[in-house]
Amino acid sequence: MPGRLQGKVAIITGGGSGIGGATAVRFAREGAAVLVADLDADRSANIIDEIRGSGGAATYAKLDVRKQADAADMVAAAVAEYGHLDVLVNNVGGSRGDDMLGDLDEATWDFNFTFSLKPTFCCTKAALPELLKRTDERPHAAIVNLSSLTGLTAMGLPAYAAAKAGVVLFTQNLAIQYGSRGVRANVIAPGTTITGNWTPAFAADPGLHDRLAALYPVGRLGRPDDIANAALYLASDESTFVNGTTLVVDGGYMAGNDSFIKASVGEHDTHDLWGRETGNV
Repeated sequence: MPGRLQGKVAIITGGGSGIGGATAVRFAREGAAVLVADLDADRSANIIDEIRGSGGAATYAKLDVRKQADAADMVAAAVAEYGHLDVLVNNVGGSRGDDMLGDLDEATWDFNFTFSLKPTFCCTKAALPELLKRTDERPHAAIVNLSSLTGLTAMGLPAYAAAKAGVVLFTQNLAIQYGSRGVRANVIAPGTTITGNWTPAFAADPGLHDRLAALYPVGRLGRPDDIANAALYLASDESTFVNGTTLVVDGGYMAGNDSFIKASVGEHDTHDLWGRETGNV
C-alpha cells in the first residue's frame, strides 16, 4: 500500500535530531524523499542512516537557515537531488533568556527573533517558487511551521513567546495569500516535548520532569513522534481542506486546568464552591 507521502519531496529544517529528526524519519517511512537541513552533520548522519537503512531516500545539507542565501541553497539542493519540492517543514527554533520584560536586553530579543522566526521567513520565501510549480500535478503543496504553546498563551520566555506568536500570524497570512494558488500553510504548537535540549535541565533538577508532566492532563510530556505524526497529517493529502490553522499538540494543556478549584476549595468539598443543587453554577 502506498505511503501517505508517496512520491513527495520534503525539506525538514533542523532535521538532524529531536522533532525534526522524528519528522524526517516519519515522512520517509510514508514514502517521501527527504532533505535534512541541519548545522550538525554528525547527528544528522544518524537520521540519514536510519532512513536509508529502512529503504528510504534522504540527503543532508549543512546550512544556516537564518541566512536567505543558505535557505535558497537548501531548496536548490532538494530540487537538484529529487527534481521538485512538495513539502516544507520549518522546524528550526530555540529560546534564550527568561528575563522580566523590564530586564530584557536587546541582544536577547534579537536572538530569539533571529532563531525562532527569521528562519521560517527565509525558508518559506526560498521554497515558495518551487512549491507553486507543483500545484498542477499534485494540488495542495504544504508548508508546516513549528510554533509553541508559548506563542499562544503567556508561560514566560517573553522574547521567545513573541517570536513564536509571530510564526502563527506569518502562517495565517501565507494561508490566505497562497491557499488559492495550491499551497497550504499550517502551524503546529507543541507542548513540552522531550528532546535532547531538555537533558541538562533534567540532569540539574531530577524532579523537573515529573513536575512538568503533572501540568498536562494526559499525565506525560510530549515525544518527538507525537509532533511528527501531526506534521505528517498536515503535509499529506488527508488535510487538503486544512489551511491557516494552528494544530495544538499538547496533551490537553490548553483545554484548561483545575487550579481554580484546587486554590478555591482548599480543604473543603467542591460542592461548597459550586453549590449542592443541580444546576447551581
